[in-house]
Amino acid sequence: MIRRLRSLEEVRAACGDDDLVMWAAQDLSGGSRAWALGGAVVAGSPAVSRHDRLAVWGEASSAVALVRHALGELGASYRPLGEVELVRRVAGKVDGVQEAAEFSWMSLSTLPDEDEDGDEAVGWLDGEAVAGEVAGLLAADAPHSYAVPGTAGVNRWAGVRVDGLLAAVAAEAWSAPTVGLVAGVATRASLRGRGLAGLVCRWVSRELVAGRGRAALMVDDGNGAAIRVYERIGYRRRRVLAAYVT
Repeated sequence: MIRRLRSLEEVRAACGDDDLVMWAAQDLSGGSRAWALGGAVVAGSPAVSRHDRLAVWGEASSAVALVRHALGELGASYRPLGEVELVRRVAGKVDGVQEAAEFSWMSLSTLPDEDEDGDEAVGWLDGEAVAGEVAGLLAADAPHSYAVPGTAGVNRWAGVRVDGLLAAVAAEAWSAPTVGLVAGVATRASLRGRGLAGLVCRWVSRELVAGRGRAALMVDDGNGAAIRVYERIGYRRRRVLAAYVT
């Protein structure tokens, strides 16, 4: 029998504290919901990382039944997301669900080492800098960033300056109580190749692990340079597949 999970403690127990599921559950309010069946769990929340997301975890046959149930309750705007083979099996069994794109979910549960040469130069930016400088940097040098100033769920921005010029940024966005999400990592084009994005990402990751227990991020599989930076910080990588309902 499908069981509604009504607290984050219940979600944690059902999924073994899986970081993707715990992130997708958010705080189980404002439309967020989670269910369990057998050895599977799904958790969905509206408008996280710009989409209505439905994380899928566990044993495939139970996951298929859960995805059908969740889409029936939450609606067809929700996009199943989980490890590649699991979501591929769900897409093959649930009418209307189609594969969309593969990418990587990366997570971190231990504090990264401090960068003795640059950590002191990174900090949270004030509202004026976010509205002006961050927005300008992203528009010019990272126009496809999911996180942009003023978007709901994008909480705060950190940055580093070079000779007074904002050089690289990263945001905390769409975080859950026990998983902080890093997004909007970008470097000014003229200053790339100096490790500045890694510096800011490391600093933000430390802040999120210290404050929430874990940090996570999403990255395109084709962005090998970024993946190597995140792995040096300490992130572990999981290949995931997103799907959508036609």
